Amino acid sequence: MSDAPSSSTDAASGDAPPASSRPHEGISGNGQTASADGEAPLPPPGSPTSWTRMLWPLALSLLALGAVAAFTFKPGAFWTVARTVNPWLLAGACAVTALRVFVGGWRFRFISDGRLGLAEGVRGQLAWDFLSNFTPTAIGGGPIAIVYLARDQNIPVGEASAFMLFSMVLDQIWFALSIPLLLGASSFFNVFPDVAHGFGHWTFFAVFAGMLVWAILFSYAILFRPQLLRRLAGWVFSLRPLRRFRRRVVREATRFSERAHRMREQSVPFYLKSFLLTIGVWMGRYLLAVIVVWSVYPALDVVLATLRSAALHMSGLLMPTPGGAGGVEGLYALFFGPLMPAALMAPTLLVWRFLGYYVFIGLGVYLSFHQARQELERQ
Repeated sequence: MSDAPSSSTDAASGDAPPASSRPHEGISGNGQTASADGEAPLPPPGSPTSWTRMLWPLALSLLALGAVAAFTFKPGAFWTVARTVNPWLLAGACAVTALRVFVGGWRFRFISDGRLGLAEGVRGQLAWDFLSNFTPTAIGGGPIAIVYLARDQNIPVGEASAFMLFSMVLDQIWFALSIPLLLGASSFFNVFPDVAHGFGHWTFFAVFAGMLVWAILFSYAILFRPQLLRRLAGWVFSLRPLRRFRRRVVREATRFSERAHRMREQSVPFYLKSFLLTIGVWMGRYLLAVIVVWSVYPALDVVLATLRSAALHMSGLLMPTPGGAGGVEGLYALFFGPLMPAALMAPTLLVWRFLGYYVFIGLGVYLSFHQARQELERQ
């Protein structure tokens, strides 16, 4: 966490010293609340969390899980292996899930320099994970979670977008660094499954190379060409269904362009600590599947499983379905199936998806009620 006191007010003034000569101040840029700066009330989050949009990804995920179970699950073989389950490792899987959310909240607190408290940061991370389950994985829940952050902390949308988009930039930097590492590791480990007689390897290489290019372009655009975001927002919100929000969104995008300058001004230690927290978030994702399988299969090759888990998550980013539902289950069978007895595939898949997917849907519903109660109290 940042130990420096919040100095958002100084940053908003015109005579603040340059970032290179002052301690870390986060990327807030102002300390006003949404009501203080004369902004109109925030629009509701919209329909992505409606029951229809919640139920069909769940049904798709359970259908894929059932298909894996139908082809691989054998009760007799499962119970023979399951008797050796390690409860400490299963508890560790739960702890890794909780720790990942905590580190994500810590990251929000750090990059905002305390503008978001740890509790608010954790709720923001939970909202991000929850909303990611109902948007295509290539988009993620970040853009929608911006609205949640703003409403939860009663801050301007532009300020919340700065925190969220900087977190997304950190994720893209992580992808840009980890993709070459995975491709390099494939020379020494069988990171990518043997599918389609070698064609699958070239497919993975091509896809990962494309993701690398996208990660670099995204990070560059946000940090160095934020005016592109303003132009894109103006074009998207010129569409008829979104036209009524255009003026507000363009105004917030302009404010974000100003905050992007503050992102570039941050010190090297600020970037290093932010990036270390980002590594913690993603290692928590990677290790969850590894620990779940390891808890019932002690002979697991942990190093190879960790590399495959990273490759699985990278591949999952390309799934067109909300939260990767249906496709991620297939990727799990593809990447982890050869590393364990077939009878364990469906049970471990269920535990992995429960801790990494279903739990966050339940927590997201709770957050929705929590925010509704907060807004009633404000009124």
